[in-house]
Amino acid sequence: MSEMWQQLQAWMNTHGAAAPFVRAVAVLILAWVSNVVTRQILVHWIGGLIRTTRTRVDDVLLQRDVLRRMALLAPVIVLYYGADALPGDQALVRQAVSATLMLVLLLITGAMINAFQELSNDFASASEVPIKSYAQIVKLVVYILGGLMTVAVLTGRSPWVLLSGVGALMAVIILVFRDTILNIVASVTITANRLVRVGDWIEAPAFGADGDVIDIALHTVKVQNWDKTITTIPTYKLVETSFKNWRGMSESGGRRIKRAIYIDMSTIRLCDQKMLERFECFELLSDDLRARRAEVERYNEEKGVNTEELINGRRLTNVGTFRVYVAAYLRKHPKIHQDLTFLIRQLAPTPKGLPIEIYVFTNDIEWANYEGIQADIFDHLLAVVPMFELRVFQEPTGADWRR
Repeated sequence: MSEMWQQLQAWMNTHGAAAPFVRAVAVLILAWVSNVVTRQILVHWIGGLIRTTRTRVDDVLLQRDVLRRMALLAPVIVLYYGADALPGDQALVRQAVSATLMLVLLLITGAMINAFQELSNDFASASEVPIKSYAQIVKLVVYILGGLMTVAVLTGRSPWVLLSGVGALMAVIILVFRDTILNIVASVTITANRLVRVGDWIEAPAFGADGDVIDIALHTVKVQNWDKTITTIPTYKLVETSFKNWRGMSESGGRRIKRAIYIDMSTIRLCDQKMLERFECFELLSDDLRARRAEVERYNEEKGVNTEELINGRRLTNVGTFRVYVAAYLRKHPKIHQDLTFLIRQLAPTPKGLPIEIYVFTNDIEWANYEGIQADIFDHLLAVVPMFELRVFQEPTGADWRR
């Protein structure tokens, strides 16, 4: 080896004019060889070992090209230390190589941020904090600072001088990067106030979005609608406009039923003795109805009311008894959340009848299950309405006019 080196030195001394060219070619060949060797070692050999391990961290580093980009350091370092052998102005060559080194470091940093973001998504807390937005903000800041440093190296000026020039162009920069700045502010607002997180069901009528949030990035929020279409909303637009987040419903463990049955008011009447005796045969009503009848009879006796006419004194009505039955039925229902708001109320009469509104919560928040529970409840209630000598109001149809 020493003999070969001595022979090369002797040849270069003899052919002095060709020496610079040979040195430059040798540096370039050495840079190429270092690139091939580091790629072989880092990407293929170490990558093969990584694939055999059970840990996820090294797999993510490999998938996000961290090792592949680190391999780029070797040829750049060779060029940096061999810059004296390259043709041209040595100062410019070193500046160009230094700038290339800065760009490679930026690529490595970006890949590592991407890997950190992917690893963070594995944790439960990541769904509460939009890690992707923060990662993109950090990458943006790193790329801006890295770009300034690269330009400073190429021009040979201080970064502070470039920053002062950027300050003078701030108005133009704000105009050009207006959306990016607004999205950064919106991302911070979303995170600080926990307005939206991945997995939330939101409704944003202004954008036609109604479904689950599947991604929160710096510039966009993606919502998968119930018909499986994807709606993309600019992050700052989501904060500017009104939207509904159903997270509170999910966290409460109950989903609201708010629906009314409209009773034909011509069928509402006071209950006579025969009706009350029949109603007492309903198991859900028997105990409560006996107590109510005893209370009414006691009141009428104390006031000396003539009970021969139903209009005198206090009387139970069929619609009031129906409300009591609905409440008793839902109190016994296994799918109704008993700890949340529970109302069976009568609303103001309308041209469509007297609304008896059911305002309760199911203890199952799954959409399909919720719809099934609600349907079963109203199937039963609509079927028992005639048993209270009531009739559900319905708009006349062709069949009604033919009667």
